[in-house]
Amino acid sequence: MSTTHKVQVNVGTLADMGKRFAHAWNLAAAGDQVEETHVTFLNVQTMLDTLSPRRLELLRHVRQHGASSTRELALALGRDYKNVHQDVAVLESTGLLLREGRKLSAPWDELQAHVSLLPS
Repeated sequence: MSTTHKVQVNVGTLADMGKRFAHAWNLAAAGDQVEETHVTFLNVQTMLDTLSPRRLELLRHVRQHGASSTRELALALGRDYKNVHQDVAVLESTGLLLREGRKLSAPWDELQAHVSLLPS
């Protein structure tokens, strides 16, 4: 049975992030394996700006085909290098896109978004 690698995208506060971290820490301290990846945005607008349609397309392409460099990725997507470079930098800074040397990877099969409608 294959495992789906997913990243959980949340909108929340620093306290929310701290609670998730403490929960994972406690599980690990108890000897449980923790295989969760979370990315937290402090507001919905930042999440939507970061996960724009073009950036999601970029993530899908890298997930399916990989990319040995940003230049190769720009050519494959038929997009301007400068814009792709900026998108790569944003996605890298959030942890949604990973880099090893020049090689880019998106090891996620799925992004799960969680936005609470209740006050924090």
